Parts: sequence; structure tokens; C-alpha cells
Amino acid sequence: MKTKAEPVFTGNELKGRKFLKLTDLNIQELGYLLELAGELKQKHKSGLHEEPLKAKTLGMLFEKPSTRTRVSFETGIFQLGGSGIFLNSDNLQLGRGESMADTAKVLSGYVDGMMIRTFSHEVLEEFAQNATVPVINGLTDMYHPCQVLADLQTIREIKNGLSGVKLAYIGDGNNMAHSLMIGAAMTGMDINIAAPDDYMPNTSIVQEALTIAEQTGGHVEVTSDPQAAAEQADVIYTDVWASMGQEDEQGNRKQAFSDFQVNVRLCSLAKNDAFFMHCLPAHRGEEVTADVIDGKQSVVFQQAENRLHAQKALMMALMS
Repeated sequence: MKTKAEPVFTGNELKGRKFLKLTDLNIQELGYLLELAGELKQKHKSGLHEEPLKAKTLGMLFEKPSTRTRVSFETGIFQLGGSGIFLNSDNLQLGRGESMADTAKVLSGYVDGMMIRTFSHEVLEEFAQNATVPVINGLTDMYHPCQVLADLQTIREIKNGLSGVKLAYIGDGNNMAHSLMIGAAMTGMDINIAAPDDYMPNTSIVQEALTIAEQTGGHVEVTSDPQAAAEQADVIYTDVWASMGQEDEQGNRKQAFSDFQVNVRLCSLAKNDAFFMHCLPAHRGEEVTADVIDGKQSVVFQQAENRLHAQKALMMALMS
């Protein structure tokens, strides 16, 4: 008896879609984007340039400052043949009270895609609900999925795969912890999140990651013990203790996270070939010591560069 052949996945299924969090993709789609990101990086390094987004325009709305997000998206859309428009809410009618819904509808008539970097995830969702073009989450307080695409690409390059790789995230249970948990679970990785009791990740996102991991063979664990999390890890990852908008909490957070610094002693608990990751910007002497982030096992700049290639893959898939 002949069995029906599985349909070939081409990536066309992603065209026109919105990307607000990693679970807007299925596991196959996530794998496709990581593979495409690697191919685009190789072509870029070889000097091969294609323009699948020729004459396409990406609007980039920033309500939070940025270095990596702005430059990587603006460079990426240019390399794909299109152009990017930097938009600041203070310079739009948003600053004079125009609704996010009206703004989304208006901009959808002008551009072929939107990237938004903002505070509240609900603001992003409202924009996306009213937009008729692809919308990409450049960062919200709840998720940072573009960063994790680049992180997964980086780990994949170094480890030649993702399944079974153990990642220890040490620090605030923030948007990075949330997206890393989901990304690790979707790719069959083992992830340990170590955060102070008062700064644990969102419980519903932890449960979502656990559910996904049951399907992929991954492992998700949350603890308040950074040493236990780092034990035999392949990757040690951290982020700033106080994110943008939390500056008034800096003193309290510095005290709460004092035992969560990534230093040589903590890294010695990981595997001998373990490497260090940070989404940047970093505060040397706080969440990580200079000898770790500037050491030979740090891959933070490879990781930062991969924002360009991962986001090119994403824009190409959504906007072609």
C-alpha cells in the first residue's frame, strides 16, 4: 500500500505572516529560518548578493533606543534590495495622540512590512491586529524573538546542531529568558534558567516551554541556584540586571543579583569547551566580569553579527 508523500516545505507558508513571538512559528518553520540564515550568511561572506526584496520597504518603529536592532534591520533590508525607514513615535502623530490602530492601518498602505521595538507587548499586538502587512517584534518587555533567532543560529554554528545542547541562562527572568526558553524547547535543547526568587520568568511562559519540550525531547528547568544551572553547561548566557525602563530599580537589582554574576568561578562549573553569550549591551563588572566577556570562549560578537543574517532570513520569508 502506497503512503501519501509528505508535502515539501518551501517556506512560502511564511509569506505575509506576522512574527510577534517564536511560537508564531512551528518547529519546521523555525528550522527553515535557521537554515536560511546560515545560507544567507555564507553567500554574504562569499560576496554573493541577491535582491529578493527589491523595491520593498520596511518601516521600523522605535519606542526604545537601539544599536543592534536598528542597524541590523536597516542593513539587512538594504542587502536584500529594499529600503528601511526609521520611525520614532515622537516624530509621528502617535506623539500627538493618534491611536496605534490608526497608525497601523495608515502605515500598512505605505510599506511592505513593519518592525516594532517597544515596551508593552500589548502595544505590539494592537498594532499587528490592525496591520495588513507582516509585523516583526524587534523587542518588547515580554519577548525578544529576533535575538533568539540569532542566538540559535550561533549555537548551531558552533555545536553543529541544537538538540541536546545544554544552555544555562543566569540572571533576570526577563524577555530574553522567556524567548530563550521557548526557542530552546522548540529545538530540543536543555535549558536551565537561574534567577533570584523575586525575578523569576513568567510562570505561564515556563509552562508553555515545558509543554513544548515534552514534544521535542528538550528539558526546561527554573531554579534560584546559578551554580546548579551552570553545571556541565555547553553555553553560559546572561543579560543586564536592569533593562531599559528599569533604571530606578538599579540599586535594588544590583543587590538582588549579586550572587548571579557570570565570572570565571561560575564558568568553571560548565564543560571545558563551554562558550559565553550575551545579547548586549553589557555592563562589565555587574552581570559579567571582563575576563569572561572578553575572553577566548566569548562569542558575543559572532552572536551580534548573526542578528543581521537571522533577520534577513526572517524578512525574506515574510516579505518576499
